[in-house]
This record gives sequence, structure tokens and C-alpha cells, in this order.
Amino acid sequence: MSLEELIANCKKGNRTAQEQLYRKYSRILFGICLKYSRNKTEAEDNLHDSFMTIFSKIDQFKFKGSFEGWIKRITVNTVLQKYRKEEYLNVVSENIQEEAEVDSGYADISLATLLQYIQELPNKYRLTFNLYVLDGYTHKEIAGLLGTSSGTSKSNLARARMILKEKIETDRTKVIVGMLVFFLGSYV
Repeated sequence: MSLEELIANCKKGNRTAQEQLYRKYSRILFGICLKYSRNKTEAEDNLHDSFMTIFSKIDQFKFKGSFEGWIKRITVNTVLQKYRKEEYLNVVSENIQEEAEVDSGYADISLATLLQYIQELPNKYRLTFNLYVLDGYTHKEIAGLLGTSSGTSKSNLARARMILKEKIETDRTKVIVGMLVFFLGSYV
């Protein structure tokens, strides 16, 4: 079945077509949900909510542009809408002019560890970091998506980067101390 036929059948409410569409795109969309969520369970909930939105709005897709791009946007917006309703996105009054840079010497950190650190960020920092660094949104676009200002977006990004840098440095310190204890322990 072609993508056009699959979408047409989903528009008719065909459960088999919906299941096929889910199987075709769930891995891609789960990756997006995981990126914006605090943990795997929350990402699974966000994926479910995203597909519910996709199926309820699929009649609005007019085959103009990429279907995958359309469902990715719905997924990001569904997740962001959830967080906008929570108290976690309160506006920060600070305005950090300079963006803190994360030292590029940290390339040896595992992707799984980095993802864990990103997921541990407070919501406002995690969302801003992901939108700016991973998805390429501008601060103006982020401000519109999160209902904040560009200055708040810049501040949240700088704080997210500082937190990530501290976590990475702390992790490295633990490794170095562990290695020293191991090596020095063998001489005692």
C-alpha cells in the first residue's frame, strides 16, 4: 500500500491503516519524544499523545510537503503543548547576552550518557536546548513555541549548557578519581 493510500485509509478511520502508519513512523517519532522527555516512560506517553493528535488531524494533511515533516512537527508541538500547561516553563527574568559554549573536548562522552544528562535537565532548559541545538530553531522561534521571550530562550540555553558542562566535568572527575584509587590501591 502506498503512503497516499495509507493516509487516505487513516482519514477514513481504518484501524489497520492506523496501525501500519504507527509501525512505519513510531521509531522516528519516539526518538523525538525521547529527546524532549525526562525519561523513557514519559517519552512513550508523549508518543501515544502525538499519534492521537496525528490521527485526529490527519484529515488536515493536504499532500503539500513531506508527510514525515508534518508528523514530526505535530509530535514536537504535542510535547511542547504538554509542558506549556505545566508550571515548569515559568519565565526567567534574567537575560544572558553571551551564550556559554560547551568545550568541544568532550567528544568522548557516550551518546547514551549525554542523552541521560539532557533528560535530567529541568524542562525549560531541556526543551530550549533541544529546540536550539538539536533541531536548529532560532531563539525567536523558540520564544514563540514556548510562550517566552528571546532573552529567556538565550538564558535557558546558556544555563542548560552550563549544567551539562558541570555534569560532564563531574563525571570525568569521578572516572579520574576511580582510576587513581585503582592504581594507587595496587601500590599500598
